[in-house]
Amino acid sequence: MLFQLSEEQLMIQQAARDFAQHELKPGVIERDEHQKFPAEQVKKLGELGFLGMMVSEEFGGSGLDAVSYVLVMEELSKIDASASVVVSVNNSLVCYGLEAYGSEFQKEKYLKPLASGQQIGAFCLSEPEAGSDATSQQTTAEDKGDYYLLNGTKNWITNGSNASTYLVIAQTHPDLKHKGINAFIVEKGMEGFTIGPKENKMGIRGSDTHSLMFNDVKVPKENRIGEDGFGFKFAMKTLEGGRIGIAAQALGIAAGAYELALAYAKQRKSFGKPIAEHQAIAFKLADMATSIEAARMLVYKAAWLKDQGLPYTLAGSMAKLYASKVAMDVTVEAVQVHGGYGFVKEYHVERLMRDAKITQIYEGTSEIQQMVISREILR
Repeated sequence: MLFQLSEEQLMIQQAARDFAQHELKPGVIERDEHQKFPAEQVKKLGELGFLGMMVSEEFGGSGLDAVSYVLVMEELSKIDASASVVVSVNNSLVCYGLEAYGSEFQKEKYLKPLASGQQIGAFCLSEPEAGSDATSQQTTAEDKGDYYLLNGTKNWITNGSNASTYLVIAQTHPDLKHKGINAFIVEKGMEGFTIGPKENKMGIRGSDTHSLMFNDVKVPKENRIGEDGFGFKFAMKTLEGGRIGIAAQALGIAAGAYELALAYAKQRKSFGKPIAEHQAIAFKLADMATSIEAARMLVYKAAWLKDQGLPYTLAGSMAKLYASKVAMDVTVEAVQVHGGYGFVKEYHVERLMRDAKITQIYEGTSEIQQMVISREILR
């Protein structure tokens, strides 16, 4: 059991840490306050190769492993989860799905600009009546011969207005239920495709989350991913990897809050000594550090299994379930350690607490992860 990171992984981790400190941290409070998408920062992330980390160099990616990817997600998320979710969606949901299941035409036309950071993508599965129950797709894709006619609404779409390429899940054969679902590549600007208002969210406020409407959108036949009826399987396979990215995001949020609480506890004094020397605070920090390390081991293991080509469904769900709980618990305690200052925006921890909650909801709620885990262990 080797726990050391390679030289390359350590370099990538340090590059992400430096970027987070020097590029993401300045202005992060303002972006959160005004719900401002980190466009300039995302462009630089693309230039660094962080938007197509696991895509082969042949298609414009960095050709790196999943462990390197989670290291980057952890470091970015310590500072700005609104930026890191763009990295997660583009890598785990959009680029992965296209490279693993797309045609050569689709990889050439869509994957290359996405992996190289020239464009960003969006993954469109959730609907007003289809969140955790992804089989109940009301968006329809009617086969018209050489094209599909797309109609419906998608909800809670990350990168909703800033994406150029959208992977849309829709029902083609309702009588076949989930076996009649397809996945399509939709381009921004296609006639009949409109973007709804930006959601006013509790956390990850810099991320642009929108509803999308499709009204008789003509999608060319060559934009269907995989065989007819492959869409549901495509979505589930893609989300398996996505869970590792969000688990890493949750880990980073927790670690960022802990680092702030630790530094504050060493500096803040009460009753004549730093509050870190009071057992009540010292024990909080001990529990935070332990739970973060446990979450880190789960996240790194899931990524390692993926790199080895081994089954990672169980490990990915365990990592997301536990890391998201740790993110919520640790950020609440970090606010507590800061006392009244923790309730003030300039100390960052209140934002991290708000950002933490979504990690228990998107890309499979904690309850869905419990379903996946129980199904796997009861086989």
